[in-house]
Amino acid sequence: MSSFPIIRHATTADLPAILALIGRAVPLMRASGNYQWAPDYPNEQVFRQDIARQHLWVAELAGAVAAVAALTHNDQDPEYAQANWDPTEPALVTHRLAVDPATQGHGLATALLKQAEILAAEQGLKSLRVDTNSENLATQQLFPKLGYRFAGEINLAIRPGLRFFCYEKRLK
Repeated sequence: MSSFPIIRHATTADLPAILALIGRAVPLMRASGNYQWAPDYPNEQVFRQDIARQHLWVAELAGAVAAVAALTHNDQDPEYAQANWDPTEPALVTHRLAVDPATQGHGLATALLKQAEILAAEQGLKSLRVDTNSENLATQQLFPKLGYRFAGEINLAIRPGLRFFCYEKRLK
């Protein structure tokens, strides 16, 4: 397997591979106590919207979709104003970041987050934001390693009973 991922916009032709990836990742997340995603979310409709808006990116390894992330602008629920950042400042926000369990350890999440930095810089944005479930230990280690600072904990009305940790990275 090539160790150099190709990062590109997702297309509708990628949907079966993306949905299969999510289908493999969600049960493992839930088995480890991370209930950030439900068995029905994220789903095809959400990914179709991401693709139509040109927000969905994939990382390919050896010609196969191996990771996915939606890179959006300030697409955050009102509860995100509770985080320790300026909610009025435009930011590039990472959502629905997932790596196929079979390809973990190849730096794919890092490659997609680096793509977020490139997009933010191209668009003149100075802030990158992301959140993760309080039970997702892998991302809680990854984000600070990539220069993100912990920006607080929030609760989301759409996911009652869960706690989310917010992270922000400032670009120079």
